[in-house]
Amino acid sequence: MQVHFNKVLPILILSLTFGFTILKAQQEELLENRFDALLQKESIGRNIKNLSAYPHHLGSPRGKEVANEILNWFKQYGWDAQLEVYHVLFPTPIERQLELLAPSHYQAILKEMPVEGDPVAHQEGQLPTYNAWGADGDVTAPLVFVNYGLPADYEQLERLGVDVKGKIVIAKYGNSWRGIKPKIAYEHGAVGCIIYSDPKEDGYFQGAVYPEGPFKNEYMVQRGSVMDMVVYPGDPLTPWIGATKDAKRLTKEEAATILKIPVLPISYHDAKPLLEVLDGPVAPNAWRGALPITYRIGGGNQSKVHLKIKQNWDIVPAYNVIAKIKGNEFPDEWIIRGNHHDAWVNGADDPVAGLSVLLEEAKAIGTMVKNGFKPKRTLVYCAWDGEEQSLLGSTEWVEHHAKELKQKAVTYINTDGNGRGFLSAGGSHALKDLVTDIAGDVQDPLTGKSILDRKLANTVISATSPQQKQKLLAKKEFALQALGTGSDYSAFLQHLGIPSLNFSFGGESEGGDYHSIYDSYNHYVRFKDPDFSYGLALAQVAGRAVLRLSEAEILPFSFDGLQEAINTYANEVQKLGEDLRLFHAVENQLIKDSLYALAADPKEPYVQPIPKKSVPNFSFAGLQEGVDSLSKSIQALKERRQTFKGNKKALALVNKQLFQAEKSLLLEKGLPRRPWYKHSIYAPGFYTGYGVKTLPGIREALEEGHYQEFEEQLQLLIGTIRKLKTALDRIFI
Repeated sequence: MQVHFNKVLPILILSLTFGFTILKAQQEELLENRFDALLQKESIGRNIKNLSAYPHHLGSPRGKEVANEILNWFKQYGWDAQLEVYHVLFPTPIERQLELLAPSHYQAILKEMPVEGDPVAHQEGQLPTYNAWGADGDVTAPLVFVNYGLPADYEQLERLGVDVKGKIVIAKYGNSWRGIKPKIAYEHGAVGCIIYSDPKEDGYFQGAVYPEGPFKNEYMVQRGSVMDMVVYPGDPLTPWIGATKDAKRLTKEEAATILKIPVLPISYHDAKPLLEVLDGPVAPNAWRGALPITYRIGGGNQSKVHLKIKQNWDIVPAYNVIAKIKGNEFPDEWIIRGNHHDAWVNGADDPVAGLSVLLEEAKAIGTMVKNGFKPKRTLVYCAWDGEEQSLLGSTEWVEHHAKELKQKAVTYINTDGNGRGFLSAGGSHALKDLVTDIAGDVQDPLTGKSILDRKLANTVISATSPQQKQKLLAKKEFALQALGTGSDYSAFLQHLGIPSLNFSFGGESEGGDYHSIYDSYNHYVRFKDPDFSYGLALAQVAGRAVLRLSEAEILPFSFDGLQEAINTYANEVQKLGEDLRLFHAVENQLIKDSLYALAADPKEPYVQPIPKKSVPNFSFAGLQEGVDSLSKSIQALKERRQTFKGNKKALALVNKQLFQAEKSLLLEKGLPRRPWYKHSIYAPGFYTGYGVKTLPGIREALEEGHYQEFEEQLQLLIGTIRKLKTALDRIFI
């Protein structure tokens, strides 16, 4: 933190933006310098090596050992730590079969092979290659290639006269979260789903493959959850409540998030024999990967595939490690920091790189406390279990402690994996200024410039037009991303409305090791963060966020960023409506005039497209009025903040109002068809999974043609914005 003292008034304003008066800003800078001096990248590296030495998935003996090791470390660091255990459903495979029966025969190996020079790439206790939460099943059917298996791909298949009903589909990884692919396949009548990694995505098309390079070799497979977590994450049997030992549970058949068809991930070694025998139309150019074959769609009865999945459906313990240092002044205001500890296999990058950073922060803070530091607010550091299986540990903890968290949680700060390159940060836009300030104060390890300057340079260079570049150059601030799902912030932000942040470095450490046996220490130190300097930088970023939120006199929430984000999203949805209205009108005219039929190859199958519903001309005036009114309230709030002179009791009230404000944006009944998700601004997309949908109620209603629902959701959204305005109008009064 850099504070300059040549002009008194601007300094006061700057300091209040940070949340500190001038004197306290100096003290905070000294505190952060002490924190930095205690961080050791070598220690981060040792923890990555030790914690990724063996497989440690949810429910495994080593998983419990890792939790206990973390518990003991927290205690050694001086934290009050304990295990909080939940009992969650976790399917593991008993039998996996994939066999091509016709027109030729091939038995898939369904196995990742050892590689020279990486001793952990073939160990006892490693989970086999599979997708958790697909159904058990034994099906034999023709095979259809469906590209990425997304809604637009099925529209293309329909135009080509290809129906997947009663068939097994094979889809490429990429362009969406994996769980969306079998979900959509089932909706279209498929009886099974195979997901493979095409070398065009993260294999030899991108560069040298492991062990020579970082990219996916022919045997690598991406494990992962396919739970329908866009309905709700966490234990499928205990939605809305913590999965304690005696919790009332649904049956497996009642659980809405367990899929209805068998799903299996495979390597491109196993995919090639299946794809190269397909008949039918040649796949569109955009569908073709990098395998040395002619990509065809199939759809006839020439190819026949047998897929069998049988799993154990056991209740297993999930060991969350929860460590606290009680706040000296505001013990009922919690700054929560988390990273998961479970991995699909060894998980050097995901999650151990991020977990080791969290542990290094905890060690440094613990040392500072032993030397006399007393944090103002309570610090809660968490190592979650079961994240890989769809956020089990964190979701169950949040649901179990929801009442207390609603009152006490100021912010949740998350990390997961970590690599090398540019800072990625997403979360609540009321914290955008805090992130910008922190990014300006942390140095990039390789260039010596601030990570903010490096991020801005990359953003400007990546912009696609001179106008965009010019706009970015004029606005020196961190572009905070909106969060969908895919890591442990989800229950905090989207269920309870707790302001949240998610940090990582990346962009210069790509590879194909994700969720494979090759996510190892050897792969990490060769291709991700060889000297752990970006781990150190991540500790400086996340640690500063913790310390500034902990020690701020006035919590550093600045609602300009939130208003700007809502305004941007509102403009996007309005333009989406205009674009869809024109697109549907033109498409329907083309269909009416039989132009598609006339342009089609008479010798190829062709199906006339179904006319699209006309898009009404919706009024966004009420939404825009609400956003404009919010802007005026925020400006008035900033003016009141500059002159605020309250006592400790008044300050405590102000801070509570600040961190509770985001809860105004929660929808009382949640989003349509998934009430667990309550945030009106951010949610995972119903058909994107990890990918965020902003203003999800109105955006998805428009995209899916639910026009009455759009009107209803628009009024609910306007209502939440008004509630936020009312909440802000009461602060600093």
